[in-house]
Amino acid sequence: MQPNPTLDQLQVFVAVAETGSFSAAARRLNRSQSVVSYTIANLEAQLELQLFERSGTREPHLTDNGTAMLEDARRMVAVLQGLRSRAEGLKQGLEAEVAVAVDVTLPSPVLTTVLKSFQLQFPTVSLRLHVGALGMVWDLVLKKQVDFGIGGPPLLVYDQLVSIKVGETAMTPVAAPDHPLALYDGPVPLSFIRDHVQLVVTDLSEQTKGRDFGVFAYKTWRLTDVGTKHQLMLAGLGWGGLAKWMVKDDLAEGRLVHLDLEPYPDASYPLLALYPVDSPLGPAATWLVERFKMELDTFE
Repeated sequence: MQPNPTLDQLQVFVAVAETGSFSAAARRLNRSQSVVSYTIANLEAQLELQLFERSGTREPHLTDNGTAMLEDARRMVAVLQGLRSRAEGLKQGLEAEVAVAVDVTLPSPVLTTVLKSFQLQFPTVSLRLHVGALGMVWDLVLKKQVDFGIGGPPLLVYDQLVSIKVGETAMTPVAAPDHPLALYDGPVPLSFIRDHVQLVVTDLSEQTKGRDFGVFAYKTWRLTDVGTKHQLMLAGLGWGGLAKWMVKDDLAEGRLVHLDLEPYPDASYPLLALYPVDSPLGPAATWLVERFKMELDTFE
């Protein structure tokens, strides 16, 4: 069995291909030119392929075989370098994976910005993300199925949880412009609200089982997905509360209108980072919490 190419051989191969000469590759790698030439010769012997054309030219040029092998070599170098980086991170206490649960009211632009930065800051750390409503975040944190959660204050005070305020979110009642509640003149009384379908987001966690929040109508449609709720409201199939950031453009462009409901005023509540007292956050998770706080502080 022939020996496999080493990471060093592949790095030299990529360097020669990218710089266009053995001498330039030697300078990039801080090696002598003879070592670079010898390494390439050994790699070609192992592969039984000529990677560079050397005759009749001052500088080596990739052969067709060399061109075909270059992308594989780059990919192998990247994988092996990633392996080394992950190993170094693990030795320093960096998590292999971070699991996070976030409430649907967390602004998606903030989530996207934070995760883009996270990917750049911690390229070797995998991410597992849960997005849900109401008690889902608390449930996953209490069961230690995630490292931390971002959501509203739990219904009960749990001594086993650490909570850190990272920002605020706000809910507002809205409906399509031709909905009866939108056409009502003046503040809408509870007696009128009760006769119109309210779209309610519910979750399947034990934390909120059998409990309602801000439900006033006799007839409700219950959904587990806030995106579907949003679309049904745009279609005029009901009214309900949605996060202000989610309907900002809809309100500005007239697709939805704010409802003046006597029992349902606009409300804001804090967003907290929650994690178990006996499970301190690692470096990557700690960075995430701080980054969420920073982005929420500046989000409009």
